[in-house]
Amino acid sequence: MGEYTAWVFTIGNEVVHGRVINTNSAFLGRKLVLLGYEVLGNISLIDDVDLISKFLRYVLPDSKVIITTGGLGPTYDDRTSEALANALGLQLELNSEALEMVKRKYESLGLPLTKERVKMAILPKGAKPIPNPVGTAPGIHLEIDGKVIIALPGVPKEMEVMFEGYVEPLLKSIGPKIFFAEREFEVRNLPESSAAEVVNKLLRKYPNVYVKTQPKGTELGKPVLTVYVCVSSKSKEEAESIIDSLVKDLKEGFIGSGGIINH
Repeated sequence: MGEYTAWVFTIGNEVVHGRVINTNSAFLGRKLVLLGYEVLGNISLIDDVDLISKFLRYVLPDSKVIITTGGLGPTYDDRTSEALANALGLQLELNSEALEMVKRKYESLGLPLTKERVKMAILPKGAKPIPNPVGTAPGIHLEIDGKVIIALPGVPKEMEVMFEGYVEPLLKSIGPKIFFAEREFEVRNLPESSAAEVVNKLLRKYPNVYVKTQPKGTELGKPVLTVYVCVSSKSKEEAESIIDSLVKDLKEGFIGSGGIINH
């Protein structure tokens, strides 16, 4: 194993029991690989403090980065913060910065600050809260003995925005020297579901890339997609070569499915 190892945890009964499709582990696994990290595994666990703590302690010696999703909300079974504190031997405390984030969010909604909502600001001692621009629960950022532990909400839209806005820049700054190449273009007249078929086929050919399609129109009316592509490599030349080839293949695939490329 190398220096930059990572583990992904997805927490929640609904994930383990199949009531929710686990897209978070796929998103985080691909993102971490693009950033140059060696992802050793992903673990899905029910909302059980002792069980989560046990597995966290098990992977901690072999981890540079651990990312968890889920279990940060206001309900009784949201216990990831408690599990982190238990695994790391830390006390839980009311974090003033996190409390201010939660307070502002609920004030903007015209809702009172109940004890259940305050619970989302109780973090392991020494943690930094991660802003949540989409939802209400702050994330958790801990650094212990050179290791980075991140806890994010389980709702995919919240998790993805928080990862890309806060966690990704952090992991870039402490991770291996990697070169990135990015491209963005628009496709008209192609539903996102059809674009997904093209993307999924090409991801088997290009494993270490990230492709995101963002709909701007309607799926069945006049669809317009913004397509964002990111490639990482150990050399700038290789990253540029791969992304040029990938974008060419993507455009050909989209056109073959009835799409029109905006130039």
